[in-house]
Amino acid sequence: MNYEFFDAHTHANLAAFREDYREVVQKVLDAGGGLINVGTQRDTSRRAVEIAREFPEGVYATIGLHPVHTSASFHDEEELGGGEAARAFTSRGEIFDSGYYKKLALDPKVVGIGECGLDYYRIGNNESEIRERQRTAFLEQMKLSFEVKKPLMIHCRDAFDDLITILISNPDFLIPGNPGVAHFFAGTKENAERLLELGFSFTFGGVVTFVRSYDEVIRMIPMERIMSETDAPYVAPVPYRGKRNEPLYVQEVIKKLAEIKGVSEEEMRRITVENVRRVFKI
Repeated sequence: MNYEFFDAHTHANLAAFREDYREVVQKVLDAGGGLINVGTQRDTSRRAVEIAREFPEGVYATIGLHPVHTSASFHDEEELGGGEAARAFTSRGEIFDSGYYKKLALDPKVVGIGECGLDYYRIGNNESEIRERQRTAFLEQMKLSFEVKKPLMIHCRDAFDDLITILISNPDFLIPGNPGVAHFFAGTKENAERLLELGFSFTFGGVVTFVRSYDEVIRMIPMERIMSETDAPYVAPVPYRGKRNEPLYVQEVIKKLAEIKGVSEEEMRRITVENVRRVFKI
């Protein structure tokens, strides 16, 4: 299948799309695009695989445990839909079950492991314990990524020093030449340089359409390491701010990336699709 564009990180598998995920996905396919639904814990990872199986082409999945779901300190109603399900979720902090996730990872529609990584933004009480749980889960997912030879889909917020230290300290668990992707990258230029040296690629989402502080890093990263994403239902790009984000809106991200990099929109579409295909073996 030839793709006109690709959303390399989206969440049509979350509760925000419970009623209309088929229509949301089909709009992308009808426009010539493709997408990767990203798992965040057991249920949403399984759901990402189920949705990928529904569509013969153009829809893929990653599976993994998001760092905020390693403890019971935070939940997101856009994922769990509110009500009893959300309240039940807050009573548990998931421990990464390698056997469960490996079974999902072996599905041919699964192209990566994650989103996984570190997120120190919301932690408060029991800070050291929460950080350790996140680090342990991340390392286990690095091991799984290497075992099944599918790249990491990394989430990192306010924790790049620790994340990079873990990556550098465990080279035997990184796929040579293609260890993974730093999704929704929000680190410094120096962080980006370290990740580039390790072989990582980067995805950028809707925030680049209205926050200019990303421009310098985007200009520095080589074209062959850049992909487009939405992270839908979160952070809709201009002109959809304030609305539920959708995978189709990744085209607005591509327009802005093209402007920042000084290339045509057509060229940016072509390159981001090529990068997705290469990194995720699509």
